[in-house]
Amino acid sequence: MSSYDPRPSGCTPFEEELINAMNDFAHSTDSPAFDTTGMVHRTRRRRATLIAGVATALIVAGGGTALASISGSGSQTAARTTASTVDHEKATFLLGGLSKTPIPVDLTGQDLATAKQQFLKAQLKMGTIVKTQSPGCKPASVVELTPHSPKIVVKGDTVDVKLCAG
Repeated sequence: MSSYDPRPSGCTPFEEELINAMNDFAHSTDSPAFDTTGMVHRTRRRRATLIAGVATALIVAGGGTALASISGSGSQTAARTTASTVDHEKATFLLGGLSKTPIPVDLTGQDLATAKQQFLKAQLKMGTIVKTQSPGCKPASVVELTPHSPKIVVKGDTVDVKLCAG
């Protein structure tokens, strides 16, 4: 039975000719060549580039957030006391060793728990904690650090804290 013989399927002669023509065309042409290995390599390269880009963005954002939290910027500035009698220089330390210039960390008006968190982030040791009389401050808030600005402290240094007695 050749490809031009009538089929017992009940097709019309036009349908049979159309099927035969399509079969002849399909058998006479070459199949398209696909570079499957190239496609796989390009897909993997794009995926790796995307993952590396997202990871870099997360690291940069995390580093900026960490520096911002160490330097005391952001929403904590609203919680600080605004009394004019409180000297911000005495409760600010300069954190060195992280960048070319030291980062000022202002703990004026912060409570002891917040100060401890900042010391942990900066990898500093908390020294003695003393309460002192200071006018115009919130009770149990930081009023002075030793050493304070303009001295620079680095990782592992000990910082003494003076809190407001009330």
